Amino acid sequence: MSKTKTKSMLIAVFIAFTSSSSYAAAEKIINIDGSSTVYPITKGVADEYQSIRKVKVNVSTSGTGGGFAKFCRGETEIQDASRPILKKEMELCKEAGVQYIELPIAFDALTVVVNKNNDFVKSISIEDLKKIWQPAAQGKIKTWRQVNPAWPNTPLKLYGQTSDSGTFDYFTETVVGKAKSSRHDYVSSGDNHVLLQDVKEDAGALSYFSYANYEENKGELLAVPVAENKNTAPVLPSIESVKNGTYIPFSRPLFIYVNAAAALRPEVKDFIDFYIYLQASPKLIKQAKHISLPGNVYQAVRNHWLARKLDTGFDGAPVVGLKFDEFLARIK
Repeated sequence: MSKTKTKSMLIAVFIAFTSSSSYAAAEKIINIDGSSTVYPITKGVADEYQSIRKVKVNVSTSGTGGGFAKFCRGETEIQDASRPILKKEMELCKEAGVQYIELPIAFDALTVVVNKNNDFVKSISIEDLKKIWQPAAQGKIKTWRQVNPAWPNTPLKLYGQTSDSGTFDYFTETVVGKAKSSRHDYVSSGDNHVLLQDVKEDAGALSYFSYANYEENKGELLAVPVAENKNTAPVLPSIESVKNGTYIPFSRPLFIYVNAAAALRPEVKDFIDFYIYLQASPKLIKQAKHISLPGNVYQAVRNHWLARKLDTGFDGAPVVGLKFDEFLARIK
């Protein structure tokens, strides 16, 4: 059976199962904001959903941090996030009386990339990346040779995410040891397409993106194998290396957060049902080049949504390098 027919059958089953006269009424609106990494997944789900329901689903990208600011003010019903909610954001939500349901929807492999003509960086370690990106490197580490004497004296040009980005938070927490701790003398942008183009055009470029961004541009730039430390072998990002737990510490979960009060609205409940129950998301995750969660994890997520469990399984603290079994324990 073709993928198109399978998707059509799933949507038909969803319509039959959840059909309600309430959707014959005037158009309703759901507002979603947050992570640019999660955006392609949620936008894909939203497009499919709007094809069968008289509901307007607005999906925007303010970055994970910028999105949480809106979500905790009650301005959006759903938040896309490339990291768990932080303690300061939990406090903002509490102050505004916003309760939330945390739903993991995929995994990602944060990918270190260089220009496709770079023929000397065969691998890189977390220690090398810290030497490059830590605040003390600002204005000092300017060439590749300063990082590794075996590399040429080529100018090192850095491109990265803005401070509102969950990817920036995860990268700095993993590499430097503290979220948002970074040198600032690099080209930053909230638009991944701009950064990708910069890397493609700059022979000395170094940057980091979601695995999906890399996959979409494979052949036009190079992914660099990453070693967790000097005693471990470097590993390339891939679906396999994430699932078998070898791509550590750059494997990370992706989330949506649902405003618990908004979840009582029929259109929001129906949309999340579509996102979770029908598993539209795993199909669209594959199309969006992200990494689907294993079946037992998806079942735990569905149970989590069914029970409307509030709050987070991550205590508001940054978490890096979780394997699937460790991750599952957080959401049960």
